[in-house]
Amino acid sequence: MHSYKCQSINETVDKTELAVNIYPDMETDFRVRYNNYLRSMKQRIYDTYLGYNELEDERKFVNQQAMKTPGRRGEIIKSEEIDKEFSRRYSEHQKSSELL
Repeated sequence: MHSYKCQSINETVDKTELAVNIYPDMETDFRVRYNNYLRSMKQRIYDTYLGYNELEDERKFVNQQAMKTPGRRGEIIKSEEIDKEFSRRYSEHQKSSELL
């Protein structure tokens, strides 16, 4: 275990404890920002919006990047968020189809 001395508080802090306290907020913020970015992308679902595959292209890019640098948390989060966005759009499409 690594530890270091905080100069302002003069306490020894375990690095793993620090990571647990800081990274969830950063990860949540990253997820929200990336989700908003994905929502702005155009994607056809069952040929309802012809010509645009921006979301699918983003998925391909993230998968290629994950193969180059496996285990990076950013690519894992991006992949999860892309899957959620596809599911959200699919369920919205299903609901709109039921109404018609």
